[in-house]
Amino acid sequence: MDDRHAVRVQGDRLVDGDGATVLLRGFGLGGWMTMENFITGHPGTESQLRRAMRRSMGAEASEAFFDRLLTDFFGDADAAYLAGLGVTCLRVPFSYHHVEDDAAPFRLKESGFRRLDQVVDACAAHGIYTILDLHSAPGYQNQNWHSDNPSHWAHFWTHPHFQDRVVHLWEALAARYRDNPWVAGYNPLNEPADPSGEVIGPFYTRLERAIRAVDPGHVLFLDGNRYSTDFSVFTDVFDQTVYTAHDYALPGIATESRYPGQTRGQHFDRGTVEAKFLERTAFMRRTGTPIWIGEFGPLYTGDADRDAGALRLLRDQLDLYREHGASWSLWTYKDVGTQGLVHAATDSPYLDRIRPVLEKKRRLGTDSWGGSEQGIRDVLAPVEELFAREFPDFDPFPWGAKPWINLLVRHLLLAEPLVDEFAQRFGDVGVADVGPLAGSFALDRCVRRSALEDLLRAELSPAAQQPV
Repeated sequence: MDDRHAVRVQGDRLVDGDGATVLLRGFGLGGWMTMENFITGHPGTESQLRRAMRRSMGAEASEAFFDRLLTDFFGDADAAYLAGLGVTCLRVPFSYHHVEDDAAPFRLKESGFRRLDQVVDACAAHGIYTILDLHSAPGYQNQNWHSDNPSHWAHFWTHPHFQDRVVHLWEALAARYRDNPWVAGYNPLNEPADPSGEVIGPFYTRLERAIRAVDPGHVLFLDGNRYSTDFSVFTDVFDQTVYTAHDYALPGIATESRYPGQTRGQHFDRGTVEAKFLERTAFMRRTGTPIWIGEFGPLYTGDADRDAGALRLLRDQLDLYREHGASWSLWTYKDVGTQGLVHAATDSPYLDRIRPVLEKKRRLGTDSWGGSEQGIRDVLAPVEELFAREFPDFDPFPWGAKPWINLLVRHLLLAEPLVDEFAQRFGDVGVADVGPLAGSFALDRCVRRSALEDLLRAELSPAAQQPV
């Protein structure tokens, strides 16, 4: 490995081969090798979507569509644009489906690795590090859509077979990238959620040993339990390891919020945001290890006052991260207009085609991220009242009864039939027609969120490197 660029842990800092501090600041590439419903506009999970599109379009056309989407969603132009903003790192989420089929476990597919190579190489050409993030593991490491989970059960923690496959996969990834200095490190599991809390610790110990046997050099970025918020599982600090917190602030993700001000009966300002950040990073500061905020960032609704508050919230968070020397990865780079720095144009061929389903998704609140329950309160309220009456002590992992009911009703029961409605919008699309649809996500056809771009350009400029 070229030690001049290779990233290492040195105390509470990340450094390069010359010992200079490295701040890994940039984006997560959500929606690329792990598709998410609020990012690319579909309902349900990626696997549900791919099966439905294959039924509707046919195997050849659906394969051509998804292949073209992967090509156009991120390329050299995107890497150049991010480098021009001052971005130094891109977190690259990927699903195991790209590198392994459930029907052929442990048989890894070179095609998926080549896709990862493309983004790693494009970023390296523009001086941007990458962090490889297993966002969707076999058996599902958490209970939600972003691990491609079609239910609410995280089977990864109860089936050793799934854990064996992840260890095998990371051994292969470590062998492939151990000599690549532009890969800053490995993020082995995104937002794990082990309900028992008893499996994740031993699994991380096993995984760390397996990776280190192949690649002793690259940094490990380990998410805490309960969606990277609970670090009680860690007793010993691994060598060359960063423990990563996710730092979503409620006013940023609640569509009805005002910042500073009241959100869901609570007052939020810079002080409350700082208190939560300090709580979430207490383990890192206590152990003297680097701080990396693996995910954070507000949603945008189109309400000018609300979105101005969201940007003010983001500004406060970035100031805090700078004060504490924290690296960060803003979620997410590109989407259909909910959270991304750039997004598909509202009059693009893709959004034109899916608009009726987008409107139905909003009405029914089927997306967890960016969706709202307000349109179906008449359905949810009686269920919530029933549970409060009949099961007053029911407190399911990880967030309690109300989010659990929302997950089952909105994100599963109502979302699943919408997947076929979405796919039917593509029933007349042939191989020759996929270009303009998938190409709606090419950078030169996307719209840039200018206020966010300006904020980040100023934050990432050399003049803003010193703590406030």
